[in-house]
Amino acid sequence: MLLNLNEKIIFLTSSLINNSILLPFQLHFMQRAFVIGLIAALLAGIVGSFLMLQRLTLLSDAISHSVLPGLAIAFSFGIPLIFGALIASIASVIIINWIRTESRLKEDTAIGIVFASFFGLGILLISVIQKENKVDLNHFLFGNILGITSEDLQNTSIILAIILLFFISCYRQLKCYTFDPIMAQTIGLRINVLQSAFLILVALTIIVSMKAIGVILVLALLVTPGATGLLLGKSLEYVILMSSIIGVSCSFSGMLLSYIFNIPPGPTIVLITSLIFFVIFLFVNKKESLADSN
Repeated sequence: MLLNLNEKIIFLTSSLINNSILLPFQLHFMQRAFVIGLIAALLAGIVGSFLMLQRLTLLSDAISHSVLPGLAIAFSFGIPLIFGALIASIASVIIINWIRTESRLKEDTAIGIVFASFFGLGILLISVIQKENKVDLNHFLFGNILGITSEDLQNTSIILAIILLFFISCYRQLKCYTFDPIMAQTIGLRINVLQSAFLILVALTIIVSMKAIGVILVLALLVTPGATGLLLGKSLEYVILMSSIIGVSCSFSGMLLSYIFNIPPGPTIVLITSLIFFVIFLFVNKKESLADSN
């Protein structure tokens, strides 16, 4: 009897593992979803670390919501969504800088105006398109990682290569600009070009992440792993490493849990990253982190 009971337990355990844990890796759409999620989390960990240190969180939020009009227009004309999103995000940054430099308004005010204007326009355009083409607005707002295509995977791989190449080739310059912009300008670095290139990479990261968790939640994936890394690390390299590890781990576990319990993957990933942040926030000496020294 005891032997039969043990055999049943082993059988049930193996069945649970095969059906709940191993099966997702055998499904093609889940394989693509895992790859996109891991790439988005990796890029968000790297880019988010610099965003936090440069205090550009609000600007990244504006960029993430400004891609909506570009997505809608690109969809209407049948061109790749990535190009529409990139053009819209670059346009939002240009308009923010134009308002800031040509008026007495501060940057946060300009960001708020552009953020609301672009987001409202995007919702309006998508609502019109939705009536004619039966497009699900929720896919834009909250992501559709399970609907990732091979073309999406190819475009994401290209973006990953571009961003990694930039950080490998310009890491020292970007680090100098992040911690001491005046010194960077003194030694001859073209900080305007460097900042513009970095903001374009932020836009590309947002576009990749948007596929996974949507426009509404993309800021959480950009900020939360980076903020957690700042609590843990005293050097930029360690912060980037920890942010990337946390982001990738949360993305993987969030995807797995969403499949097992049949819940939305985007919010699941965000909630796991937030939970890890608060746990580390409660138990780590925050006064000794890189965030405090910066």
